[in-house]
Amino acid sequence: MVLLQLKGVELAFGDHVLLDKVDLEIHSGERVCVVGRNGAGKSTLLKMLQGDVLPDDGSIQRRDLLRISTLQQELPQAHDTPVYDVVAQGLGDVGELIAQYHDETLLADQADLAKLERLQAQIEAADGWSWQQKVEAMIDRLKLPAETSFAQLSGGWQRRVMLARALVVEPELLILDEPTNHMDVATIEWLEEQLKQFNGTLVFISHDRAFVQNLATRIIDLDRGHVYSWDGDYQSFLQYREKRLEDEATQNALFDKRLAEEEKWIRQGIKARRTRNEGRVARLKELRVERKERRELQGSANLSLNSADASGKLVFELEQVRFAWDDSKPQVAGFTTNVMRGDRIGLVGPNGVGKSTLLKLLLGNLQPQSGRLKVGTRLEVAYFDQARHQLDEDKSIADNVADGKDHVIVNGNSRHIIGYLGDFLFSGERARTPVRALSGGERNRVLLAKLFLKPCNLLVMDEPTNDLDVETLELLEEKLAEYDGTLLLVSHDRAFIDNVVTQLWVFSPGGDIDEHVGGYSDWFERTKQQRQQQQQQQKQAQQKTAPAANAASQPAEAKKSKKLSYKLQRELDALPDQIADAEEQRDALLAETSAADFYSQPGDYVQQQLAALAQAEEQLNQLEERWLELEEMNS
Repeated sequence: MVLLQLKGVELAFGDHVLLDKVDLEIHSGERVCVVGRNGAGKSTLLKMLQGDVLPDDGSIQRRDLLRISTLQQELPQAHDTPVYDVVAQGLGDVGELIAQYHDETLLADQADLAKLERLQAQIEAADGWSWQQKVEAMIDRLKLPAETSFAQLSGGWQRRVMLARALVVEPELLILDEPTNHMDVATIEWLEEQLKQFNGTLVFISHDRAFVQNLATRIIDLDRGHVYSWDGDYQSFLQYREKRLEDEATQNALFDKRLAEEEKWIRQGIKARRTRNEGRVARLKELRVERKERRELQGSANLSLNSADASGKLVFELEQVRFAWDDSKPQVAGFTTNVMRGDRIGLVGPNGVGKSTLLKLLLGNLQPQSGRLKVGTRLEVAYFDQARHQLDEDKSIADNVADGKDHVIVNGNSRHIIGYLGDFLFSGERARTPVRALSGGERNRVLLAKLFLKPCNLLVMDEPTNDLDVETLELLEEKLAEYDGTLLLVSHDRAFIDNVVTQLWVFSPGGDIDEHVGGYSDWFERTKQQRQQQQQQQKQAQQKTAPAANAASQPAEAKKSKKLSYKLQRELDALPDQIADAEEQRDALLAETSAADFYSQPGDYVQQQLAALAQAEEQLNQLEERWLELEEMNS
């Protein structure tokens, strides 16, 4: 069934044509990924699908009463609204009523009974109680801290909340713009599973190749104003696109050859001019117009690293290095390792677990609280900061990269700054634009341009892949693969990690860091096999104990004697709800303490919340142990 259809749609911003007579259909049950270069118009196309942008020409037809939900690329401004209310607001007016009713019931004895009665009547009139159940079910399904303030959550958790808000209305068409931005790998994999379970139609934009490969059933390539559709996964699409571009280049070459021949003919001598075919002249004019209107394929960035002299063989030596913020759980707990010249190490783990903290320890921006950290000799460091603090928002691209100079040194040769920035896809006019006016992908390219001017034998990159289009990502991979220095890389892009690093440092909450040889896929398969082996061992252990348990020659009286007393049975029945409440409390505190700005708050409050988190985890452990104990007694 066709949910949405574009016919002859045109859209341009000034002289820049985004959509050129585009025809497109979106069918029910599809998972469609829109790909293309930065600035090609992908986000604009999605806004057009949802009705926020109107075409200059052509038509858009949507099925009657089509329910559409969206998850935008940029998170909304953080506010103090509880998570429950944010999710409920996805339902519109009835959601506002449900949120008000929920907030009022939390006041218990202090609730305004008259207001509650009025809200009950309004919700009943709108048939809203069934929607209230869906709000609660969605919060439970995504394991959200319902009563926590939205502003206290980290970026990854805020995206979970906004996804719940989009899903609660049970949309037939769900539109996602870069949903994986700033998510850690575990959250990205969780999101994949949630979206695979979604029964409606999905249209999304993503530069995460593993995410697209695992999720998309159809690829739409937006290229120079035209859309090219491919039914299949991302890997087969790449082969199709390569063949399409080869065919296009062949056709353009034949066209240019024919045009050159016609231009030569029209410029022949006087005799030829007297006998020339007027129809052929008209066709030549048409060829000239067609050639003028051709939109050439945008080139790729031309990245090059300035290498420094080799460092010493030992780059870092760590022995029982420990670091914690205040008195909280350590982010690095007794880590011992050696980093040797030429090592290519990827740092992976949840957001806030300590990856950037360890990089700051290695770079000397922080000092270990215990243990020993030895830094090697002759190190020349280039550092890519995910927060982009090295960029001055008020200065132009050129001034940021060249520090106000007209020329830069690239591999020992002097180059004009405008020519150098052209390698990073910035035109002369764009190079004079202030950084504040740039998109996220453009800012990352500016930082790469600045970084690659610095001769280095130790390259430290903290989330370099955010907002970069696939072509630039692949070129960056190539350059890093050619780099002969030492590389430390933090990234949540699984394909990028696989293609660049040769070993992993895997971070766990509490400061534990495990070392693994290979890339992300190698580690994932290894841990998956370990989990399967553990499950198999547990299953075998249960099978061994089963015969004794099933010696059904036990008299009924003996079985009865194993039953719990009335009091213990009531305790056992109540434990699941108590555990669920304890998990919710623990998750809410964990979300708050994992937020990027948590440690910028007053020290007393930070200590109080960290102590509350430790207490919540201890309480949860005690409840789970008691449940296991009673279950065993009841078996």
